[in-house]
Amino acid sequence: MRRMISIAMSTTLMVASLTGPSAAHAQTNCDMAGSPFEHVYCDAKTVVKADDDLNIVYQKLLKLLSPAGKASLRSYQRAWVAQRDAATTSTGSDDSPLIDLRLAVKMTTARVNFLNDRYRECLSSGCQPSKLN
Repeated sequence: MRRMISIAMSTTLMVASLTGPSAAHAQTNCDMAGSPFEHVYCDAKTVVKADDDLNIVYQKLLKLLSPAGKASLRSYQRAWVAQRDAATTSTGSDDSPLIDLRLAVKMTTARVNFLNDRYRECLSSGCQPSKLN
C-alpha cells in the first residue's frame, strides 16, 4: 500500500513542480487544497501518518504480549490488512490501481484506536488476548 501511496504522491509532486511554486506551496496547506491533485496529495499524507501511527501502537502492544498473544495479534493484523486492502483498492479501466485514500484513513484510524485500547488494557489490568480480534 505504501508503494501505491508513494506513486500517487510522486505524481502529485511532479505536477506541482511543473505548475510552478505557488501550486507547490498551496499543497503544503491541506486546509486550502483546491485542485484534485492537492486533495490526493493531502489525503496521501494523512494515510502515511495513520499508517505510521498504526505501526507504532502495533509494536508497543507486541512488546507487552505473551508469545501466544503475539502470534494471535500477528494473525489478526494480517487479516485486518487484507480486509482493509480489499475494501480500499480497485482497478481502473487501464488496470492501474485505484485507492480510496479517505476510506483507508478511516479504517486505519479505527484500527489504531482499537490497538490503543488493547495497549491501555495491557498496562492497566493485564493483556487479554481474547480481545485482540
